[in-house]
Amino acid sequence: MAELILQPQLLLGEGWGDYGLVDSGNGRKLERYGAQRFIRPEPQALWQPRAQDWDAHGEFVPGADEDGGGRWSYSKPVPSDGWPLSWPNGDEKVRFTAQCTPFRHLGFFPDMAPVWDWMGGMLDGKTEASCLNLFGYTGVGSLALSRFGSVTHVDASKKSVAQARANAALSGMESRPVRWIIDDAAKFTAREVRRGKRYDGIIMDPPKFGRGPDGEVWRLEEHLPGLVKDARALLDADSRFLFLTVYAVRMSSLALAGLLDEVFAELPGFVEHGDLAVREDNAGRVLPTAIFARWRRD
Repeated sequence: MAELILQPQLLLGEGWGDYGLVDSGNGRKLERYGAQRFIRPEPQALWQPRAQDWDAHGEFVPGADEDGGGRWSYSKPVPSDGWPLSWPNGDEKVRFTAQCTPFRHLGFFPDMAPVWDWMGGMLDGKTEASCLNLFGYTGVGSLALSRFGSVTHVDASKKSVAQARANAALSGMESRPVRWIIDDAAKFTAREVRRGKRYDGIIMDPPKFGRGPDGEVWRLEEHLPGLVKDARALLDADSRFLFLTVYAVRMSSLALAGLLDEVFAELPGFVEHGDLAVREDNAGRVLPTAIFARWRRD
């Protein structure tokens, strides 16, 4: 029976050559993406910024709604087609294109770097593992997992999957055993259960609200329990992990852990929960970005 660890944990990301959190405060954050610097909203940065003036190439100005609307305002030239960056993945690098998107993101989620490292530790020594990446976005996590075996990458956005394929080519990993699938994550997972499929690890990063390729509606609080139950059916006592991240919701990580504790009751291992966070450059402050819950075999 999986043991629920009540004490919350912190997965803390540090900057690397191509990314860093430069400063934060007053509900905003200043980040470096290669040679470019950008300002984005960050409601959890409740403190005062260390620097009085931020020199940035652009800033995302949020709209009046709470659904991520807004626009980019540029003060310096920014490559419209994006620019290449990389993340160190063991003895190799995952390369990807950073680009200012209409949804305030820049083509990848840098605070997921410690998650990718953790998954690598869970699969260390394996070369034929099978992993599932639900809501896979532009594929950095899928490419990070691909050095351990096959990966099934699922996202409802044709554009995101196309970018994921392009990132694989940029990384020289287009021949890796990755299945790139455009589909509704919940429907695909349910079909995998009916097929009797089994995975060593599953990562899922569901949005608060979304739509599938055929207009399927996703609402986190309503549909997450069913998705987690189906994902659990794809794992067994020899599987290694399930990792769930949630952004921008009024929810505790302990609530996510409670869901996993119920669903994973018959498997051995541990259920844990906590915060994802990024530390500012030069050993600065720690900025929380998301909550997570995970099941691990040991």
